[in-house]
Amino acid sequence: MNPLTRLAKAYSTHARARRAALFRSRFPIDATTRILDLGSETGAAIHAVLQGTAAEPANVYIADIGAAQVQEGARRFGYQPVVIDESGRLPFEDGYFDIVYCSSVIEHVTVPKDEVWTLKSGSEFRRRALQRQQVFAGEIRRLGRQYYVQTPYRHFVLESHSWLPFVAWLPRRLLIPVLRFAGKVWIKRTSPDWYLLNGREMAALFPEAQIAAEKSLGMTKSLMAIRRD
Repeated sequence: MNPLTRLAKAYSTHARARRAALFRSRFPIDATTRILDLGSETGAAIHAVLQGTAAEPANVYIADIGAAQVQEGARRFGYQPVVIDESGRLPFEDGYFDIVYCSSVIEHVTVPKDEVWTLKSGSEFRRRALQRQQVFAGEIRRLGRQYYVQTPYRHFVLESHSWLPFVAWLPRRLLIPVLRFAGKVWIKRTSPDWYLLNGREMAALFPEAQIAAEKSLGMTKSLMAIRRD
């Protein structure tokens, strides 16, 4: 691993640890607390977040579109696996979960994955992304009596998916070729499936939540929508 990659990974790990500490400080968790990690992958991230709490694995649900990943999480951590499709609809009644946790996921709820490299109209991508993000946010609000939703901030200088400075400020017609080229020569590859939110858009998606800012280098790095009982 080269020094730049090590530095980036250390920076990312530190940021995740700070957000985990914030989550634990905001949400008292006991053995009966029912938690959903939406967009969980294997559940390794929520496992790290819940370290030191009284959470019972049987009350932690991990939901993702990757069936193999959530099944791996069930084997490794004892969590309840939930496979979802790209619509994001989950088979639970309103308010089923005490807490819905969703970190660095909502920005990827945009257009079908087979369109992300070919859709070059920024206005069309934004319109469709916000429509799907509205549905996704509605599902979080429906399922959770409380929730924590984190997403990278659009205007932070270092774009977190590519580790490239200022790239999130590019119009989409330029962003796509830049990411194609970066995928050949840069230390991190990413697909242009993300639509990063600003504070106004985040507040519109989660109107009853407190919108908190995670700071780095004196600037807003990510946004968090936090709703507590």
